[in-house]
Amino acid sequence: MEIAIRWGILGTANIAIESIIPAMIKSEYCLITGIASRNIKKAQQVAGKFRIPKFYGSYQEILDDKEIEAVYIPLPNHLHVPWAIKALKAGKHVLLEKPIALSSTEALKLLEEARKHPRLKIMEGFMYKFHPQWIKVKKMIDNGRIGTLKTIQSSFSFFDDNPKSIVNNKEYGGGSLMDIGCYPISISRFLFDEEPKSVTASIEYHPDFKVDILASVILDFEHGTSTFFSSIQLIDNQKVKIFGTKGSIEFEIPFNPPANQSVKIWFEKEGKKKELEFKACDQYSLQADMFSLAIMEQRKIPVNLDDAINNMIVIEKIKESARLGKRVNL
Repeated sequence: MEIAIRWGILGTANIAIESIIPAMIKSEYCLITGIASRNIKKAQQVAGKFRIPKFYGSYQEILDDKEIEAVYIPLPNHLHVPWAIKALKAGKHVLLEKPIALSSTEALKLLEEARKHPRLKIMEGFMYKFHPQWIKVKKMIDNGRIGTLKTIQSSFSFFDDNPKSIVNNKEYGGGSLMDIGCYPISISRFLFDEEPKSVTASIEYHPDFKVDILASVILDFEHGTSTFFSSIQLIDNQKVKIFGTKGSIEFEIPFNPPANQSVKIWFEKEGKKKELEFKACDQYSLQADMFSLAIMEQRKIPVNLDDAINNMIVIEKIKESARLGKRVNL
């Protein structure tokens, strides 16, 4: 068995430079072999900074490099599916930044292409699922530690009114739901372990950018609910609190805890509150290693494309509910 997978990075987006590349460098089963940018000087600069052996002036060049086995795609949302399909056709495994596509229809095209390459692995990168705090909380819920899960309250927001920002670009798939609202949706489906039956939503759109800047949502599941808001024009915030018939769980930093910082959750039951602390870890490293191991050991990936497509469907139904001004069934 190989000792590491040889990776290429398709693009020099901030998420790649600030989070993914440092995480992969310190991971156990990843070896970053090359990085590509449409600006070769930028590719050379990033390659030099991180001591990456190869750099390329186009995305296609990195796909043509036979030495590279897998690619990470941190490009803007509208480029996810086109380049993921090209990567698969070039024989590369693909780890794709979330959200997987601009629409569920586009995501289904990617699934159709992926089925033509059964040897290749492809996964949407929802890194939170690999952090020990979420693995622990999922087990606690499944084991009945809080009784029956009944409702989840969550939120994710930051402030960005820069007209040049990708999150404010409708054509690129901007807006709060695509950028951060996808997290409360994903955790709700993950914890209830099912798809919502219906959604009710209210959305505020930017008058000039035409992207959603505030979404307030209720997801109805078979035996419970999830309520959340996401915004790209509110104060920095991320919260998750989970309520069951016998207890509750609250997160300190649910979605993007710093790699060098321990985090806590609080478990409350029968009037007693218990603090659980998790050692500092890099959830991006854990994600990359799990994906690389799936390639090396020829086993199933941790999360399949159906999950990514279903998350997209919920986003679309939320927008439909807000547009129609009523609850919408899935």
